[in-house]
Amino acid sequence: MDSARFPIGLFDRAAASLDHKAAIAILAALPENMRSAVSGLSDAQLDTPYREGGWTLRQVVHHVADSHGQAYARTRMALTEDWPVIKPYHEALWAELSDARTAPVELSLELLASLHARWVLLLQSLTPEQWERGYDHPESGRHTLTQVVALYDWHSRHHLAHITSLRERMGW
Repeated sequence: MDSARFPIGLFDRAAASLDHKAAIAILAALPENMRSAVSGLSDAQLDTPYREGGWTLRQVVHHVADSHGQAYARTRMALTEDWPVIKPYHEALWAELSDARTAPVELSLELLASLHARWVLLLQSLTPEQWERGYDHPESGRHTLTQVVALYDWHSRHHLAHITSLRERMGW
């Protein structure tokens, strides 16, 4: 396995933690952890790919905001509809759009702070029955909210590690 691409390993849906409180804590901490991870980086450093052929750190920050925005909306759909079929999006193409390649990371850092504040409040209010609600993804199947939160716990740590690992390798 490529440790630059998967610095914390692959997500294992079958082995994912079912500890809601721990996963919510990771989501609650992500905005500040992301801000700290990119703090003090120059534009040239933000425009450095975390690995050969990978996204720049700027694209990573914007991707996390895009992805977690989708997850928040899907969470709300799962809670208000009966197993909705969600629409996938092409994350690699989104990362190539002009705003993802050039916008200040501060825009996505601010978005993450507000988004995660709302998402965490919602997740903290869920009943055991609501954790078993979910959605159908046309490419990867049925996902309960327990599984979704485990995935985004991993996703948060995965992309933070892209940034912090590059900083360590480069001595930034």
